Amino acid sequence: MSTATKKVIATHSGSFHADESLAVYMLRLTKEFAGAEIVRTRDPAVIAAADIVVDVGAEYDPARNRFDHHQREFKDTFDSHHSIRLSSAGLVYKHFGREVLANILKWDPADDRIELVYQKIYSILIESYDAIDNGVSAYPSDVEPKYKDNTGISRRVSNLNPWWNQPDDDIQERFLKAVELCGTEFVDRVSYIGLSWLPAREIVEKALQERTHFHSSGKILVFDQFCPWKEHLYILEGEHNIPHATRPLYALYADQSGSWRVQAVAKTPDSFESRKALPEAWRGIRDEALSELAGIPGCIFVHTTGFIGGNKTKDGALQMALKALDL
Repeated sequence: MSTATKKVIATHSGSFHADESLAVYMLRLTKEFAGAEIVRTRDPAVIAAADIVVDVGAEYDPARNRFDHHQREFKDTFDSHHSIRLSSAGLVYKHFGREVLANILKWDPADDRIELVYQKIYSILIESYDAIDNGVSAYPSDVEPKYKDNTGISRRVSNLNPWWNQPDDDIQERFLKAVELCGTEFVDRVSYIGLSWLPAREIVEKALQERTHFHSSGKILVFDQFCPWKEHLYILEGEHNIPHATRPLYALYADQSGSWRVQAVAKTPDSFESRKALPEAWRGIRDEALSELAGIPGCIFVHTTGFIGGNKTKDGALQMALKALDL
């Protein structure tokens, strides 16, 4: 191991890729490897002397800080719920991710929320690094994609490499740009998930617990404030084993103008089909004409597909949802 005061992170030389770029960035967010020197090499002696090695060396040995995935026998995945083989990004995230997240979010490492963010960030971001580096097609058939590539980061990193007809004397500088590119996006996603997406879960859970206050069936959700509620709703319905027959059909929330929306809950997270769309007779009608037709003051609109409508007041939106339940 390196005897120098500054730790050494070794990765391969030559063309660089998104997975080791992000792996290096994440390592430098840990206490142990903060400010570590980055050495890009394929020299076995230099690799052997490094404090930690990623994406090179043909070894996976966490106890010795060796994190390569190219060896024939390597088949590890993130967990039993994921089938894609890990890249160096996934390996580093699997072993150091919780510490990295705690440091970014400035949370206690024992905070229960870290595990939720840890799982979420893998699924929406890290898994695509693993898949693309391992040559896994997102659409192996005409069914659901095998993973979600939300950023196109691998292509953007690839574009930072020298062209075939350019000198590579600045490749270390180019690699550091790739590290920063991947890292900046990673920190941005972690911050959003931990500080924006996750707090919405509490709001959705409260609305689920209180839904019978508005109708005995529990099929109307009312949010005290708007938040990204849809994904949390499906997750919480499953966690609480809410029977399909009693799951919410409509969600009410205030919009930016102070008016209220009544939105039909979709059948699935990616579906455009509602569990129960707003009444067909209301669709495409607006303002006073809609208020007269529905018998509810303050109506603003109902979308032509019936997935959403609006009213000037919370009570008006609630009356629209209540009436829609029976139509």
